[in-house]
Amino acid sequence: MARAVLMVLDSVGIGSAPDAAAYGDDGADTLGHIIDAGRQGSADRKGLRKGPLRLPNLQRLGLLHAAGRESENDPEARWGTAAEVSHGKDTPSGHWEIAGVPVTFDWGYFPETVPTFPASLIQQIVDDSAIPGILGDRHASGTEIIAELGEESIRTGKPIFYTSSDSVLQIAAHETHFGLDRLYELCATARRHVDPLNIGRVIARPFVGETAGDFRRTANRRDYSVPPPEPTLLDRALEKGRQVIGIGKIGDIFAHRGVSKVLKGDGNMALFDRMLEAVDAAGDGDLVFANFVDFDMQYGHRRDVPGYAAALEAFDTRIPELEARLKPGDIAIVTADHGCDPTWTGSDHTRERVPVLVFGPGLAPGPLGDLNTFADIGESVAAHLGLPPGPHGKSFL
Repeated sequence: MARAVLMVLDSVGIGSAPDAAAYGDDGADTLGHIIDAGRQGSADRKGLRKGPLRLPNLQRLGLLHAAGRESENDPEARWGTAAEVSHGKDTPSGHWEIAGVPVTFDWGYFPETVPTFPASLIQQIVDDSAIPGILGDRHASGTEIIAELGEESIRTGKPIFYTSSDSVLQIAAHETHFGLDRLYELCATARRHVDPLNIGRVIARPFVGETAGDFRRTANRRDYSVPPPEPTLLDRALEKGRQVIGIGKIGDIFAHRGVSKVLKGDGNMALFDRMLEAVDAAGDGDLVFANFVDFDMQYGHRRDVPGYAAALEAFDTRIPELEARLKPGDIAIVTADHGCDPTWTGSDHTRERVPVLVFGPGLAPGPLGDLNTFADIGESVAAHLGLPPGPHGKSFL
């Protein structure tokens, strides 16, 4: 037993899941289509990146083997894929299953109508929070609807309500004109009122800037999530006196249950810095659990292929820094929670298999095969940390 570092590259899927057709995603392949686009020489929106995707460290660990894109040069890590058994293709389902608790119930969703939210729900939230009304009330991309309605929101004091194909109610408001604490209070109120609808998350989406051209969402996002239905890997670790350090939105995803400390950062590189801080502080038997949100939020949903490629390459350059901090007996795992193919139609997640790359000092490399549930990841971490097994999944260690 030493330590474990669990990294979720949010939305980095590697090809259609066995049940992708049921979700309208047969043929989706986040990583593969980014690789293909790079071979065609596409540049990013600022012309700063073009050409083939270069991921020497992730390739060395077996990412391309897992994706079926390479058969030579044996990886230095254990590598494989995992398929999700949870209902839906959303963030909580993927993370909870990674932590050993698949979602076997159906989430509630808002219809693709305008307005999308029930009038009675909005009236309850307005009455309980004393806001003058809302803007939006439809399915939308967060960055696009803020650019469209942000100035009106500042002028009228009305927050922007929107949703997606996920089980979510998102509320955007200006950090200073509306107030960050006031936005959090509004989201907590909304959380109470969407509970009967079985909505997975209410997300506070604060932004700054004064005009449509310079609005920017900040790192002060906060998710108000339903708690997992069973004890997760995090709960089991905490119960045994271990430290669980959540990086990024991990605490929010698990409704702050099973997390002893949360470290946040603005963007993937800041989150990587915080993860390294956590690894330096972690003791024997502790778990560092990180989510790298930019892949999904900044590039997948926006269907920005070159931007996604550049973000993958930036993450890849940091891997040796983590490897240098791993002690004998430590393991690190790179995986994902779903796909978000930036070449796919629409702006939603895609139902895909995810990579599972496991490495650490002295850990023998080799293929893991195709895991039938993300829960195998959590059970492997539990076995490594000497924690009691859960009822779902099995260890591959």
